[in-house]
Amino acid sequence: MDWQALWLSLSLAAWTVAILLPVSILFGRLLATRTFRGKGVVEGLVMLPLVLPPTVFGFYLLVTLGRNSPFGAAWQGLFGHQLVFSFEGLVVASVIFNLPFAIQPAQRAFEAIPTSLREAAAASGLRPLSALLRIELPLAWPGVMTGMVLTFAHTLGEFGIVLMVGGSIPGETKTIAIAIYDRVQAFDMRSAATMSSVLVAISLFTIAATFALSARMGRRLDR
Repeated sequence: MDWQALWLSLSLAAWTVAILLPVSILFGRLLATRTFRGKGVVEGLVMLPLVLPPTVFGFYLLVTLGRNSPFGAAWQGLFGHQLVFSFEGLVVASVIFNLPFAIQPAQRAFEAIPTSLREAAAASGLRPLSALLRIELPLAWPGVMTGMVLTFAHTLGEFGIVLMVGGSIPGETKTIAIAIYDRVQAFDMRSAATMSSVLVAISLFTIAATFALSARMGRRLDR
């Protein structure tokens, strides 16, 4: 069992969820409640990682984040190392690749809130931020949580993007998915099976715990 690779995957998933939680709330609500020119294009860009092969998406990320790109050169100038083939690069790639898994469920949850409820909150004198935190977010929270669970589980199993942007550097970019692949390539099926079982167990526990938490929150809101 490659515990270092497992810890790296869990850290990557945690960072991805932490970054995408506020992003999903902000953009999910924006896309659910606002109509603007180019909205279809924005929604299409959010969904793009779902339809592009991970290797193609990873290639464009590799070019965009590489040392020859403006962003990559700026990063290297500030921090002294290149963004690709680093844990930070994996986080950036994972955040971008998981945008549809985080934003889509949140958007649908905010769309399910009646417009009359927002109007009533405004008529009661609640500021938009207060209405979001006190009324809309509790109602949309199950959808937001669903997005975070999908993001966490999907990040744990990421392979193509991780391999393209991060490679397989032990302790830096070698995640549990890469470790399983390496064990299979070495015909070490026992180790591969052990790591796969642990990954399945973590994913199932996360999903079950989140569903239980969402159900409990739903019962509280119904009271």
